[in-house]
Amino acid sequence: MKKNIAIIMGGYSSEYKISLKSGNVVYNYLDKEKFNLYRIHIFKDKWVHVDDNEKETPIDRNNFSIPLNGTSVTFDCIFNAIHGSPGEDGLMQAYFELLGLKHTSCDFYQAALTFNKRDLLSVLKPYGIKAAPSYYLNLGDDINENEIIEKVKLPCFVKANKSGSSYGITKVYEAKDLKSAIETAYKEDDEIIIEGFLEGTEVSVGVLKLKGETTVFPITEIVSENDFFDYEAKYEGKSQEITPARINDTQLKNVTQASKKIYDVLKMTGFSRSEFIFIGDVPYLLEMNTTPGLTTESILPQQAKEAGIDLGMLFEHAITEALS
Repeated sequence: MKKNIAIIMGGYSSEYKISLKSGNVVYNYLDKEKFNLYRIHIFKDKWVHVDDNEKETPIDRNNFSIPLNGTSVTFDCIFNAIHGSPGEDGLMQAYFELLGLKHTSCDFYQAALTFNKRDLLSVLKPYGIKAAPSYYLNLGDDINENEIIEKVKLPCFVKANKSGSSYGITKVYEAKDLKSAIETAYKEDDEIIIEGFLEGTEVSVGVLKLKGETTVFPITEIVSENDFFDYEAKYEGKSQEITPARINDTQLKNVTQASKKIYDVLKMTGFSRSEFIFIGDVPYLLEMNTTPGLTTESILPQQAKEAGIDLGMLFEHAITEALS
């Protein structure tokens, strides 16, 4: 008997358009001979099932079901394709856990932790995971520019603490530009992380549990045409994404070990994609995404292709793992 799979997409953040693209790719590539697929749009003002004619039916949030044709459709598994809140910050995961529903992403604690860049780096530091020097601000804090620059040096990156797709990020070269960069970051989040600039090769590492084993995909090197790997570089073709990355054997070994260690220490499940920069042969962690982009151009699908796994199989693996 075919399993009922809900593919949730959209979300409450600036990333909702990317999420809709990811969710529709999942819908189009999963095998409809094996699964009954339902597209679910999650927005602040509505949770709805969207059929192939774009007709919307509200979701019953009491048990996450759809009233269709006089019956109530329930789900064997939820495929999470929401980038940002509420799909990547633990809210949906906690809701599904309360309902006893299987889903393809990590658990709610891991989602909340990894979505918070500051907390993630703090938790991983005792395990030997390196990161750039950083300075934290919350909305309303006094801004001591001299103290910030003394801690992280220039140039530096000013980032929204809980945001993806490079929204709210500015690279700052001069002290006079620091305040406007902070204001830009506050438009995305009320918490900020300011990090020192690391000069080196940037790589992206996809990790997934396959048949119960922590598996690292072929690694992607990021070469941005812009000043850094910003939104334009990620989604509008202003970068080269080279898989496998042009790194030496020591770098490959070190970043593979670090990625596995992070995934296992955090007791992760589902997809993850982490960004690192090499200083010499040592990988420095930038961030970790637990609902990475799944469009045909996205990095994780590129890595799966290099590993000989097509998109349909990649998505099916995630469902199989969740159901097991």
